[in-house]
Formats: sequence, structure tokens, C-alpha cells
Amino acid sequence: MPGMVLFGRRWAIASDDLVFPGVFELLVRVLWWVGILMLYLMHRGKLDCPGGGLLSSYLIVLLVLLAVIIGTVSAIVCVSMKGTICNPGPRKSMSKLLYVRLALFLPEMVWASLGAAWIADGVQCDRTVGNGIIATVVVSWLIIASTMLTILIVFDPLGGKAAPGTPLGPQPLDSHESSQLLSGLRTAATGVWETRVRLLCCCVGRDDHTRVAFSSTAELFSTYFSDTDLVPSDIAAGLALLHQQQDHARSSPEPTEVVTHSPGSFQEADLDAELENCHHYMQFAAAAYGWPLYVYRNPFTGLCRVGGDCCRRRTTDYDLVGGDQLNCHFSSILQTTGLQHRDFIHVSFHDKVYELPFLVALDHRKESVVVAVRGTMSLQDILTDLSAESEPLNLECEVQDCWAHKGISQAARYVYRRLVNDGILSQAFSIAPEYRLVVVGHSLGAGAAALLALMLKSPYPQVRCYAFSPPRGLLSKSLYEYSKTFIVSLVLGKDVIPRLSVTNLEDLKRRILRVIAHCNKPKYKILLRGCWYELFGGSPEDLPTELDGGDLTQPLLGEHSLLAHGSPAYSFSSESPLESPTRYPPLYPPGRIIHLEEEGASGRCSCYPAARYTVRWSHESEFSKILIGPKMLTDHMPDILMRVLDHVVSDRAACVSCPARGGSSVDLA
Repeated sequence: MPGMVLFGRRWAIASDDLVFPGVFELLVRVLWWVGILMLYLMHRGKLDCPGGGLLSSYLIVLLVLLAVIIGTVSAIVCVSMKGTICNPGPRKSMSKLLYVRLALFLPEMVWASLGAAWIADGVQCDRTVGNGIIATVVVSWLIIASTMLTILIVFDPLGGKAAPGTPLGPQPLDSHESSQLLSGLRTAATGVWETRVRLLCCCVGRDDHTRVAFSSTAELFSTYFSDTDLVPSDIAAGLALLHQQQDHARSSPEPTEVVTHSPGSFQEADLDAELENCHHYMQFAAAAYGWPLYVYRNPFTGLCRVGGDCCRRRTTDYDLVGGDQLNCHFSSILQTTGLQHRDFIHVSFHDKVYELPFLVALDHRKESVVVAVRGTMSLQDILTDLSAESEPLNLECEVQDCWAHKGISQAARYVYRRLVNDGILSQAFSIAPEYRLVVVGHSLGAGAAALLALMLKSPYPQVRCYAFSPPRGLLSKSLYEYSKTFIVSLVLGKDVIPRLSVTNLEDLKRRILRVIAHCNKPKYKILLRGCWYELFGGSPEDLPTELDGGDLTQPLLGEHSLLAHGSPAYSFSSESPLESPTRYPPLYPPGRIIHLEEEGASGRCSCYPAARYTVRWSHESEFSKILIGPKMLTDHMPDILMRVLDHVVSDRAACVSCPARGGSSVDLA
């Protein structure tokens, strides 16, 4: 629901967000009250010492004050439990209760200060009583400090302006005044987000690329968040509901219309070959991460294997440059790829915004020159990821409408300049002129590798690219179709990154708004059930939503009430296609897509997988929605992907009776 309005401004907290913090405070206060009461009853006979009368009065007043606070907090918890997310009517008294609760902090602060002063004066009474008073003073100030910290966290810098979801007066929605006010709110939101990004990335440099990335990131966040009136807990509840709704739809016996995209016979024929290539080249994509990923994958032996080389200096005939702890990185690269030192042409761990680390090596097994681009590992890489607006690509091909993700295309241009202008590829092919060029990467590196392969297609027509878990919001439609001839992408399970684009985020926001607007349970119950469902599973059939009507009382707030008037998503219907902002047109993943899809219900823990995977070619439309689940993040991790690939490839190689066409299944235990 919309954030609460207190002291004339909106806050990033709703009236139904106070159940859990209220219960916690209530537990602390009740235990505290019982402890003080026992202290007073057991030691009141020992308070006939000098100053004991003051301490006796202090304890009595403290008991009364705590009782009043306990009653107020109990009322806050009870009221916060009422209603639903979009039906705040039963909680209309919450603001008055909060004013009373905040007012009670004043006598509590005064009494805690007096208690500290009296103890500091050295009152000569029973030591147990003195220690009890000290404990009450400490607890009082801890609760006051935590409350002040909470106020800082839920403070909304834009709360003093008109709330995004409130009607903008009696004028028409498309009036000039409404447009101006909405534009002003978005400008203010962009400024606030840019300040937040600068503070979070305070250790990043201040060059031109960084400033552009700050602005792009702030523009993305303000575009996505400024037209909704949701608090963070609403989004968490919406994601929990979507996950259960998603699993319920999957297990529903009702027939659903499925649009199939049958891959060509040439695709099915080379599935095994391309899967084996992916398994081989994933080692290079993982090696580009350097020693952190290697040590993470080998927690017991990794440090011993690379530690000896960290302080050792090497000389080489080739141009190995860049980065801190280069020898540590290079030792892990040798361990991961199994190559020799002489097989590497160039290793760079130079890392800035729009400038990614990469390596160039000679792969004699596959007779290829491999360029591996590193994925996200730093704040600079995150800023590159979040520069998500589109920009044109100038390619030497006949493809029209060439657009790509700005941050990733800038990173690909940097690697291209290094490879071509600095003569790195020329040096590699002078050593092995008969080899072919292969570009690989994981995550952000996969997106950069795909764009780099597009740039290198003209001078190196035989170039191939293997993109592991690439971002969806990468290429325009025409470039996506063009890339199918020489780029293969690999996606594991519910991995969120290959489904992540601004268009899909807008769709996710619309689905969250819809499921919240049709929710018939209080938020605290949704969050409790959601946590249980994520941790332990259960039946998704008992959904706390009624999408087709039923006994749900008409909510006071609906989907439109949670959107800004005049925003692009305001006039959506549940069946209408979603229009993207002009700065963020629909973008697509690169190349043909191999999907390693887990059969049945997804497991709750990826540490000890016991799953069955189907390997098949998939169409990009199968990744047009973000799927919610416990593995949506872990399926993106390179170590998980490598482990699944190892099992899938070995099992397929051992299975002589596997079908030659269509998807096939392998067990992963």
C-alpha cells in the first residue's frame, strides 16, 4: 500500500509493516517489565539506604511507563494486523497510535537520563539494585538508538513532495500541469538516486565514464521506481505471492495454451557438439574471474595451490599486464584451464567502469584463439551493468536497426580496441595462423563477449562465441536474429540474469501490482507463509489471492492507485502488452540458446543438488518473464553452472541410448 503519511510527509513504511518490529519490541518490553518488577519486589527492603528513596521512585515510575508503552505497542501490533495490503481502512487509527508512541519516547529519554545521573552520583545501595538500574538505562538507550536508526532507514527524501500514487488535483490526467508535476517528481527522484549511487560507490573514481554511469544508473532506478507507491515490504510480499502463483500454475492440471518454437534439424543435430563446446570453454570463462572464484570453488586446497605464486615474479615473451595480485590471478588461471604459461598471449585485470578484465590464450585442444571476458566482480562492473539504456552499434554488416545495451557495448568496444588496435589478436594469429577465434564470457562477460563477437565478425568471419548466462536486455531484434549463426548461449534453470531486462522488470512490476491488488490476506501472513514456502516448500494451492473474484471485499486501493497518474504503466490492462520507455526499447539475448532446465519442482537448496535436467534448444520467448524461486540467483553462479555442466556432459557421454533428437534428460546427483 502507499507509504504512511506522518508529520506531513510520506515515509517508506506502510501501516501494516509494524507487526514484526512491534512483536519484537513487545517481547523485549514485557521481559524488561517482568525483570524490573522482580527486582523491585525482591530488593525493596534494601532501599532504605541514602538515595534509596529516589531509586524506589525511579523503579515504580519506570514500571508504570513501561506498562503504558506495552499497551501502546500492543495496540499498534493489533491494528497493524488488520486489513490487507490494498485495504488500509481498518488501520486508519495507526497514525494516531504512532504519534502517541513517539511522544512516549520523551519521558523515557528523561527517565533514562535521570537514572544514569543518580547512579553516577554513587548512590550507596544494594549492588544488585544498582546493576539493575544500569541495565535499564542501557536497554532504554539501545531501544531509543534503534528507533532513531529505523527512522533514518524509512526516511523518504521525496516524501515531502506529492506522493506518486495520489491524484494530482481535479485537472485531467493528460493536462499540462499534471505532466509538469510528474516530470518534476522524476527529476527530483533522479537526483536522489544519483546521490545514493555516489554514496554507495564512493570508492570508485570520478572520471568521465564513472559520471556517465552514475547518471545512467540513477535514470534507470528513477524510471523504474518513481511511478509506483509501494514500500519495500509490499515488493517482498508480491514476490512471495508470485512464486506461489507460478508454482500453482505449473502444477495445475488445466490445459494451457503453449506456443512452441521448434528448432531446426541442424540445431538438434549439433546439440551434443555445442554442449561439449560449452563445457570446454566454460573453463576459460571461469578462469577470467581469477583467484577469487578458484579459491571459492576449492576452499580447502585453493589457497595452497595459488598462494605460492602470489609473491613470485614471472617473466614471459608475451604481453601479460594489469591488475593487482596478477601472479595470484595467473596461477589460478593456469589451474582452471590446464594450459601452460607459454599458451597465454595477454592477461589484463585492469578494471574500471566500461573497461573489463580479459585474457587471450591459445587453446591447442580445440585449435582456437580464445578471448575470455570477466563477469561482474566489482562496483565498477555493477555500474556497467546498470547503464541499461540502448545505444546504436556501428557494425560492418547489412543488419538494420542495430541497438545494444549501452554499458556492455562500451565495455565490448574497450576490449575490441585493445585486441585490434594494440595488435593482441595479430600477435596471437602470427603464432597460430590456422586457429579460429572464439570469444567467451559469463554474465556481464557473456554480454560483452557476444557484442565483441559481433564487432569482430567482419575481420574474422569464422569467429564463434559462447555466452554463459548472458543478460537478456542486450541486442535489438535484428541483431539477435543475426547472432544466431555464430553465437551460442547457455542458460541454467531459473537463472534471473538471462531473463533480466528493463521490459521484463516492467512486466514484473505489473504482475506484483496485480497480485497485491487482489490479495485477501494481511501482509504479515503473506510474508510468514512466503518464508516458510521458500525454506521448506509446501503446497502452492492455498494461495492468499483471488484473481477471479470470490469473497474478496472491494479493496480501497487497486492497481491504478499504486501507480502514478500519467506514468507509462498507469493505463495498462492485465491483457495488454507492456510498452517500454523510449530510452529502454525491448532487447533480446544473443544467439541460439541451450537451456539446462530442471525437471519437476525446483529444490530448495543448491548445495547438494539431486536434480534431473533436460537439455534442449530454447527460443528467446521462453525467457520473456522473470521467474521467482530460491534458485533464481544460485543458478547464475559460475561454480554451480560448471558443476551442472560437468554432470550433464559426463552423463550424456555415458548414455549410449540417449535419443538423437529432441530434448533429453540426465540425472544430477
